[in-house]
Amino acid sequence: MPVHNEDVAAIFDEMADLLEIEGDNPYRVRAYRNAARTVRHLGRELADMVERGEDLTRLPGIGKELAAKIREIVATGHARALDKLHRSVPASLEALLKIPGLGPKRVRALYHDLHIKSLRQLEDAVRRGRLRQLPGFGPKTERRILENLAAHRTAEKRFLHSVARRYAEPLVAWLQDTPGVDRVVVAGSYRRGKETVGDLDVLVTVRGDSPVMQRFTEYDEVADVVSRGRTRSTVYLRCGLQVDLRVVEQASFGAALHYFTGSRAHNIAIRHLGQQRGLKINEYGVFRGKRRIAGESEESVYASVDLPWIPPELREARGEIEAAREGRLPRLIARTDLRGDLHCHTRATDGTAGIEAMARAAREAGLDYLAITDHSRHLTVARGLDEKALRRQMEEIDRLNETLDGITLLKGIEVDILEDGSLDLPADVLCELDLVVAAVHSAFRLSRRRQTERILRAMEAPCFSILAHPSGRLLGEREAYALDMERILDAARDRGCFLELNSQPQRLDLTDDHCLLAREKGVLVAIDSDAHQPGDFALLDGGIRQARRGWLEKGHVLNTLPLKTLRRKLRATMR
Repeated sequence: MPVHNEDVAAIFDEMADLLEIEGDNPYRVRAYRNAARTVRHLGRELADMVERGEDLTRLPGIGKELAAKIREIVATGHARALDKLHRSVPASLEALLKIPGLGPKRVRALYHDLHIKSLRQLEDAVRRGRLRQLPGFGPKTERRILENLAAHRTAEKRFLHSVARRYAEPLVAWLQDTPGVDRVVVAGSYRRGKETVGDLDVLVTVRGDSPVMQRFTEYDEVADVVSRGRTRSTVYLRCGLQVDLRVVEQASFGAALHYFTGSRAHNIAIRHLGQQRGLKINEYGVFRGKRRIAGESEESVYASVDLPWIPPELREARGEIEAAREGRLPRLIARTDLRGDLHCHTRATDGTAGIEAMARAAREAGLDYLAITDHSRHLTVARGLDEKALRRQMEEIDRLNETLDGITLLKGIEVDILEDGSLDLPADVLCELDLVVAAVHSAFRLSRRRQTERILRAMEAPCFSILAHPSGRLLGEREAYALDMERILDAARDRGCFLELNSQPQRLDLTDDHCLLAREKGVLVAIDSDAHQPGDFALLDGGIRQARRGWLEKGHVLNTLPLKTLRRKLRATMR
């Protein structure tokens, strides 16, 4: 069976978790986490690199030991080091790690102090009040764990869009190479750019008697064939992702693509418009009586109800039909509109490459400027910078700007917003920077009022440019902290600062709804990669997709501005 980058990354993540439960060296744990990030965001398949005999140690954060493990995983599908860890750490503990709020350190305490090894034992211990014996496990924590356990039991398995894409794109290429196949398109929530995907809906058009269904069910990633028919088949891939394949007639392709792209609410609204005109709109076409009058293209479906084509990212019944009718559809931002990136990290803290390497990678990604924003001192796990280290970095950036061509570096910091709303570094050093990116990295469980007041106080600091990943969520791991986003956006507008749309796949934060709210309130959004290695600038594609779902146009995004204009806006935040 083929081994994908996601498979390697999952093994490294699991090893990091288990090593942390064991209390292993934190630098070793971080090495595995950095390696997982490297391979997960790599633009090429490791299996191909291994087959070509390429030197894996040239990848950021991959030394000889990790390179050997990658080659082993590619060859065998597993790692002996992980097998060894499973002999010392019960495999059932991994299920505990999937419960939000239970990171490796807490799972370690549960295992070593209370001998809890399973979800059932955890629930029993919570109901008996046994967790209160441990530091940091009070009544509120117990209630939260019970809620998360209940949610975990009923949760639908979903995949990050970035993960689903790694399976969707090779599958599309495989199907496209089938004799007789004309077009292959992935529809559904995937096409609408949703943050997570439950399954893949794939549509194909064919010429003649194409063997596409046989080729689909024999795809080497398929673990289980649920059904196989002449025009529809359903399979599960080895990763657990369900894929439905439908063969549609060319004359119906646009109608089918519209129908299976959704959303359901959007489709119902379009069908209702059709009914008002005496039309029937379904997956087979647009019909007046028994005669099909449209459906070969999506444009023809929309034209039948007197609308222009609506981009898939907008099809959520949030006013897009009214906007289309009135000629107000946004000209959605594109990746080529971005001029720079205002949030990235280097090996000075938790990144894997130096400043110059990150600058060159940003230039290769088509960017004109890049802000270096390593962590501040409060984030000890990332070896955050103090005043002295930050000033040394500022001097290094000045020197590099004298020699770099085609890219300009900006001096910044990702400074922690402390629980009382103060910033982690004093104003005198912060105001020497080009920008300050401020973020919450602790005390996530404050009440809505306290968390909102905390950020509002931070915004009033003398130097505050951008609020990073504003809700603090990690998809599938951590819920957003309680926050009055409307008040935050009002304050940002009045203060003249900005909010970030963080492009890391687990963040995609701002949410699409909050992007739309920022647009309405006139607050510019910075679409940033939060890059930790040179390859991470490719993540900006995901940020653009999220921004499009939030109706953002070029003029709503801070880092579409040319450098001279950007500097002027940033200086206004450093008062």
